[in-house]
Amino acid sequence: MLEIKNIEVAFLHRAFKASANPMKVGEIDTRWLKDKEDYNMKTIKKLASAEGASGHDNFLNGIRVFFDVKYPQYWTIEAERYHWFDIVSSQSKMHRLHVMLRTDEHLFNKYVDKRVIAIVEEKIAKYNASAGLEKDERYRLFMECVSNIPLGFEMWMSVSTNYLQLKTMYNQRKTHKLKEDWGEFCSMCEQLPMFLELIKGE
Repeated sequence: MLEIKNIEVAFLHRAFKASANPMKVGEIDTRWLKDKEDYNMKTIKKLASAEGASGHDNFLNGIRVFFDVKYPQYWTIEAERYHWFDIVSSQSKMHRLHVMLRTDEHLFNKYVDKRVIAIVEEKIAKYNASAGLEKDERYRLFMECVSNIPLGFEMWMSVSTNYLQLKTMYNQRKTHKLKEDWGEFCSMCEQLPMFLELIKGE
């Protein structure tokens, strides 16, 4: 099931300062002075909690979030629909599938049938023993490996996103049917600095 770790948030206060740009004339300076909170939190919360696509909450995309996530294959089908949810880099079935089962016994979530796992292990063992076969035959064996991986197969990836995208994802997924996966994701959002306070305008 979904696991998220190594979370970093950047440019929170600088984005707060940038939220005031529409009302400024002349030169701007959004650098944050750590000993001085020179922005209006009441206005920031009002802007951040504005209706999606209104444009008033756009400064939230300046608050960057980076994290590592272990995901089942079925989860990425849904997560990749979000435009500013960027996969920086991920583990690769193409490069490492033939050795993954040797090095990590936790590659399948708890719902994957053991019979399915046995089939995958058999396919990979055949591929690993095919070094002397013709290229087309090795390709067929590899495709059998990749094509029989279940949606409950889990790998890790690194993600870069922002508070604006997370606001959309959180609101759309907080009551999602995949409660163990999207529930974990929404729980991560709730623990980000000031996230709920901002999107709810509290």
